[in-house]
Amino acid sequence: MTGSARGHLAMLLFSMLVAGSFPLGALVANEISPVAFTAARFLLAGAIIGGAAAATTGLPASAARAPWRYLVAGGLLAGYFILMFEGLKTAAPVSAAAVFTLTPILSAGFGWLLLRQVTTRRIALALAIGAAGALWVIFRADWRAALRFEVGRGEALYFVGCVLHAVYTPAVRRLSRGENPVVFTFGMTLAGSVVTTVYGWGAIRATDWTALPGIVWVALVYTAVFASAVTFVLVQYATLRLPSAKVMAYTYLTPSWVILWQIALGRPAPPALILAGVGLTALALALLLEDEGAG
Repeated sequence: MTGSARGHLAMLLFSMLVAGSFPLGALVANEISPVAFTAARFLLAGAIIGGAAAATTGLPASAARAPWRYLVAGGLLAGYFILMFEGLKTAAPVSAAAVFTLTPILSAGFGWLLLRQVTTRRIALALAIGAAGALWVIFRADWRAALRFEVGRGEALYFVGCVLHAVYTPAVRRLSRGENPVVFTFGMTLAGSVVTTVYGWGAIRATDWTALPGIVWVALVYTAVFASAVTFVLVQYATLRLPSAKVMAYTYLTPSWVILWQIALGRPAPPALILAGVGLTALALALLLEDEGAG
């Protein structure tokens, strides 16, 4: 398997894991401060990634060069997570997923600004097709629902978070100095933990951690282990092998995964017509896979 193919596989797994954050986030967004939750998430994820790095590649002294790089990367992701959970206080998971589908286009733009990565016509077409398919899935094949879509405060907050996430993708490639993905991810997570703890110390102290409902702890473990520790490494791994637009194009699969997550949580299955949207996202990914020469 080529390095590029492994990058695509990493992002496929990323899209499945990150999708679980939406339904779980909606369940706990009003149970705990987003800043306190994100700080705990970074702390737990950092412990896991640090342990993994120490047990595998080790933590070489050379990785400590220019520590400001980790603060930039960690700050971007910390802002994204805080705004995501802040937005999910009022935004429905499907509306948030709709906003999330703007990330690939934003990422392509920032990829050009930071890395001068040019989006080819084929990639642009794939982005457009993927967006159409994702929106079709999100609005459950109901164009009237799409027309009624109104951007509320939660969606607006989450959009700002998605901008930060889109900047993060090419920024990782620009900031990396050849460190192992796990080592760089540990530095970024550690920096993110510091940023969120300092920024949210008041909210952390005000939180009655012993009185939180069980679903908060379930969401914390899932987001820290799978939607943070694992996905941080996957994105870091993929961004070193794929152009930014291709990396973030996998977010178009997230709405489909979100529907599967909701079914697993007891929600009704969508109508068969939804499969048309899933097919469009698959077509978009096929176009990206054929366009290896552009990356």
